[in-house]
Formats: sequence, structure tokens, C-alpha cells
Amino acid sequence: MNQSAETADKLAIAEQLANYARAMDRIDRDLGYAVWHARGTAHYGAMFEGTGRDFVDWVCETHSRMVAHVHRVTNILITLDGDTAASEAYVHATLRFEQDGTLRQGNVFGRYLDRWSRRDGRWAIDHREYVQDIDEIVEAAPPLVGAFGGRRDRDDPSYAVLAAIRS
Repeated sequence: MNQSAETADKLAIAEQLANYARAMDRIDRDLGYAVWHARGTAHYGAMFEGTGRDFVDWVCETHSRMVAHVHRVTNILITLDGDTAASEAYVHATLRFEQDGTLRQGNVFGRYLDRWSRRDGRWAIDHREYVQDIDEIVEAAPPLVGAFGGRRDRDDPSYAVLAAIRS
């Protein structure tokens, strides 16, 4: 494989990882579904085991009951072999929710171990194994100045910014 093709494939996979984080934070089911192949699977330890699509539905439902959440994907390592690939990506999720009248924050640190394939020119996940390395739940202080305008749906300003470049 030539260097530019390998770079393009790795960027396509990295973009899918970013799409996943965005889908979870914007509660965008369609974007989340597109990260997995139709029969792709997800194993998140005792939390979840099933199809990628069912996992996206489960997370979107869970997140919709939270106050706020942010997912960050970093330290992406990708190995390629033709139309298949494997990756390890670190994830840090910050989750704000109310519990028994108290604002709490969950901080979760783990890794996505993904098997990918390219079909019809599109890279997507065949299987994800989530490994959780650290987690904590702490009492959270109220926001310093309140909401800053981010939304957890397709009305988030980022959709308009990204769509404008296509016009």
C-alpha cells in the first residue's frame, strides 16, 4: 500500500471515531449508526453487549436523561491490512447527571478496541471491545456561568458551520 493511500485510510477511520464522539454528544442516532456496519457489534463489559445500532440507541436514551456529557477520543493507533483494520483509541467521557437531588459528574477513562472493514468505499466498525481503565463519580459544582449555547441535538451550531462549507 502506498503511503498516501495508507494515510487516507487512517484519516477515514480517525474521522469515524470523531463521528462517534460527536454522535454521542449531539444524541445523533443516524450519525452513530453510520460508524458501525449493519451487523457490527459492541461489547462494553457488563454494561452492554449487542449490535452497534442497539448500543447507539441505548446510549442516546441514557444520555438524553443527563444534564450534559462530553466524549473525547485521543491516542489513536491504527493498523491496516487491505480492506481491514484494527484500532485502539483512548476515550474520556465526562457525564453530568442528577442523582437524589445532587448534581454529580462521572469521569470515565477507557479504550475502544475496534475491528474495521471497508465496504463500498466506507470504513465502519465490525466489532468494538470497550476496556474501562478508570472511573469515578464525584459531586459536581453548579456551572460557573450557565449554558454556553451548545445543544445535544442537530440544532447545535456545529451542524450549520460544517454544512456551510458544502454549500
